Amino acid sequence: MRLLRNVVLAVLACLIHGHMPASAQEWPSRPIRIVVVFPPGGSSDIVARVLADTIAPRLNQRIVVDNRPGAGGTVAALHVSQQPADGYTLMLSNTAPIVTSPPIYRNTGYDPARGFTHIAYIGATPMVVVTHNSVPARNMQELMAWMRAQPAPPVYGSSGVGSVGHILGSMFETRTGIALTHAPYRGAQPMQADLLGGSILLSFDTLPENVENVRAGRTRAYAVSAPARNPMLPEVPTTAEAGLEGLLAENWLGLSAPAGLPAPIVARLHAEVNWALTQPAMLERLAQNGITPGSMSQPEFAAFVQQQIDTVGAAVRAMNLSVN
Repeated sequence: MRLLRNVVLAVLACLIHGHMPASAQEWPSRPIRIVVVFPPGGSSDIVARVLADTIAPRLNQRIVVDNRPGAGGTVAALHVSQQPADGYTLMLSNTAPIVTSPPIYRNTGYDPARGFTHIAYIGATPMVVVTHNSVPARNMQELMAWMRAQPAPPVYGSSGVGSVGHILGSMFETRTGIALTHAPYRGAQPMQADLLGGSILLSFDTLPENVENVRAGRTRAYAVSAPARNPMLPEVPTTAEAGLEGLLAENWLGLSAPAGLPAPIVARLHAEVNWALTQPAMLERLAQNGITPGSMSQPEFAAFVQQQIDTVGAAVRAMNLSVN
């Protein structure tokens, strides 16, 4: 009788919560969606698509990339946090919606740590300081001299309020004492269009989006915000080499899902991401986009996210940046 009573209680619990546990079902039994917080064409979008192409055959399901840009990634993050934790809605998470945007945007509607299951770390890409080729400066010291000589604070573009580029721009102002004016865009691609057209002359942006234009001479790069030079642009010094010691900011990428994702699905997705990071085609695409891959256990990734929120997020809060 006790066994029968326990079974009845378990079934009732499932009915109260509206569904049977996802781990008790055959997963995946339908297409999976990876939400990207920025528009098509940027690093997050590229990584999401190559990851989807790599692991979809192993999951025997189609994986669709869903771009939902806006408000420093918080639009997409809020949407994902509100979806069922069933393994069919995932997010290509990164620094902006998880670390830098929540202190800037008030009432995002989600908790960046507890509102998600942070499944797997993928890698990170550095930021780069870039100008339109009409700017006469040839190195960082000349660039800062040019900035100081302008009649009004130079305008710099980023991929949005709360993006890593925005934070790096604010850090640059604090570090150098040079006043700048921030021009936020809805992603890297529209910002790149204005930079190439000369509507803005300066940007703080992720490295991959800028390599082609720098190599073609359409723009000029002055420093990468990383501990070491990047092989995509090995001639460009680090911020420390350019005289800006401590000016570091990287955009990390990972795979996340709504909070409460069943452990078997977490384990499966974590294994698939880490398998993908051993595949030559995946590694080649990451290298082409300036992303250094990395591996963490799922608990390590969750702890890494919390550490980023506690340290980088605290630094952002100290800048008193806010919207709304």
